[in-house]
Amino acid sequence: MASPGGQGGGALSTRGGSAARRMKWALELSLGSTSRDRQGGQGDVVYPIGYSEKPVPDTSIQETDKNLVEKRCWDVALGPLKQIPMNLFIMYMSGNTISIFPIMMVCMMAWRPIQALMSMSATFKLLESSSQQWLQGLVYLVGNLLGSALAIYKCQSMGLLPTHSSDWLAFIGPPQRMEIMGGGMVL
Repeated sequence: MASPGGQGGGALSTRGGSAARRMKWALELSLGSTSRDRQGGQGDVVYPIGYSEKPVPDTSIQETDKNLVEKRCWDVALGPLKQIPMNLFIMYMSGNTISIFPIMMVCMMAWRPIQALMSMSATFKLLESSSQQWLQGLVYLVGNLLGSALAIYKCQSMGLLPTHSSDWLAFIGPPQRMEIMGGGMVL
């Protein structure tokens, strides 16, 4: 049976009957496959495009530059201290009244340092690559303790902490105010 190009049984498709002219999409796959190659001998092996016999460099190694690692470890350690000015601003804006917004802010300010202190071992694993890991761990710990202290101070200023004996005992009355001050009015 003849192929549409006029040649019988060939692997190459031709146009118009001429065997020398190939179509653009035709590929010769039998260039390197002779009977000698099939019998186990090594002939000229044509590698695919992009193949290289050189070993590929290991790209799994993270930042090896010591300065970048130190800077990243200090960023982790100073993270809680960078949150303190924002927490102070939130404390000022939420006020001392007992309502849903200040209570949510106090809960958030108390929970974040506690959560960070509970996951302290994971943070120390991040800091292991640093030469100053103990100092960075201490800074991280102090920052979280300061965040907890701010939350406790906010609870105390809102009157949520039991600081007087009348908060614990029912038969003791609340403390009497010694001075009462009004803004600009004579009382």
